[in-house]
Amino acid sequence: MNAPPDSQAIAANAPTAPVAPGRRPWREVLRVYQEPAALRMLLLGFSAGLPLLLVFGTLSFWLREAGISRATIGYLSWIGLAYGLKWAWAPLVDRLPLPLLTRWLGRRRSWLLLSQTVIVAALIGMALADPTRNLNVLVLCALALAVASATQDIALDAYRIESASIDKQGALAAMYQTGYRLAMIWAGAGALWIAARVTDGTVGYQAAGWSAAYLAMAVSMAVGIVTVLLSPEPAAGAGRATLDAERALAAQLQAGGMAPGRARLIAWVRGAVIGPFADFILRYRWHAALLLALIAVYRISDVVMGIMANPFYVDMGYTKDEVAAVSKVYGVVMTLAGAFLGGALALRFGVMRVLFLGAVLSAASNLLFAALALRGHDLTWLIVVISADNLSAGIASAAFIAYLSSLTNIAYSATQYALFSSIMLLLPKFIAGFSGVFVDAFGYVAFFCSTAVLGVPVLLLVWLAARHTQRLAAAEPAR
Repeated sequence: MNAPPDSQAIAANAPTAPVAPGRRPWREVLRVYQEPAALRMLLLGFSAGLPLLLVFGTLSFWLREAGISRATIGYLSWIGLAYGLKWAWAPLVDRLPLPLLTRWLGRRRSWLLLSQTVIVAALIGMALADPTRNLNVLVLCALALAVASATQDIALDAYRIESASIDKQGALAAMYQTGYRLAMIWAGAGALWIAARVTDGTVGYQAAGWSAAYLAMAVSMAVGIVTVLLSPEPAAGAGRATLDAERALAAQLQAGGMAPGRARLIAWVRGAVIGPFADFILRYRWHAALLLALIAVYRISDVVMGIMANPFYVDMGYTKDEVAAVSKVYGVVMTLAGAFLGGALALRFGVMRVLFLGAVLSAASNLLFAALALRGHDLTWLIVVISADNLSAGIASAAFIAYLSSLTNIAYSATQYALFSSIMLLLPKFIAGFSGVFVDAFGYVAFFCSTAVLGVPVLLLVWLAARHTQRLAAAEPAR
């Protein structure tokens, strides 16, 4: 009765549950990584990962070296809230056509190209703004960078979901994560290296080095722009169905005497804003609460633990060089290996099994940190713990991204995925705010053990969600 007007029109486009496929040969599983869609996600993942550190860690380093106060740098971290609020404008990215660009490139690629162009412009603006003289300009450019980067994430998630079937989403997620991680290394260590090389031998703050670094990052966005221009647009049949339903509702309202402008606005709000949320509830009914609960807590173990990881390294006596070497060598390699392994396992054994495995490994790896806390300063154990933690994180992330993708309706893929990815961090980030107080009161061993226990309810939720998936699969008519 109060359902969105296009709920029946798009019913055929709603995804089925993430049904576990039959066990495929490993050769066929690994061949997925060689498909054009997977290779595109590697390059587009690089484009998505590049801006993140340029508005967080790298920018903070730059500002502090320029003499900006820690309080100001802390306030400027709020720029990153754009990533947590992207669901607010996701309906626009999902449905609003861009003049000229949409007709030329299509729905998804037009928004990707627009956001990437703004990212390049914002990076150039930051490169030309010395914070010692034009801090306000730098902040405005950083804000534009964060909003454009979040918009690129919205469009790219939708593009990925619509580019391949559900059983291949794990492989696409693995390639996406690989590109994303490589970009973060380039935007972090690479930017610092460029800034240092340009001003080699000069003591103190030099704006020229940072200007060169950010200009290099702007040029690096060419990877994503060229990929978008050379990539095909995903099928847009669902978009046409929903747009037709909106036009029909607008015509119906006008026939009832409503002004044309108001009728079109109401029809758009019903279809683009209310529709994605109502569609999810209507498709899953009371199971929607179960699925949202799983989304909200799946990453809780590693997110809560991660806040205290760096303070823990410092308190255990590890040097910056030791932590940097281990995290950027062993850590990155194991994360990438975990992502590829998670994608392959999801394709061979099904998303739900790997989702459960990822939850087990994420919680268990926290117990290794507790063991490390008992041993004290031990570089070999640090390598083992960080490697195991990053491997489990890669497996869990690949499976989780594939699972979230399977829950979206391709008619609302941008909006629904943006909502899911925002919910994913809200509760863990809130609880993580109390992690320092807990460590002060009970110590690191109790803290890491407690974060492992936080993962136990996740296993129950995955099991319940898997049972729901099996019932949906059993109810599917034979094709």
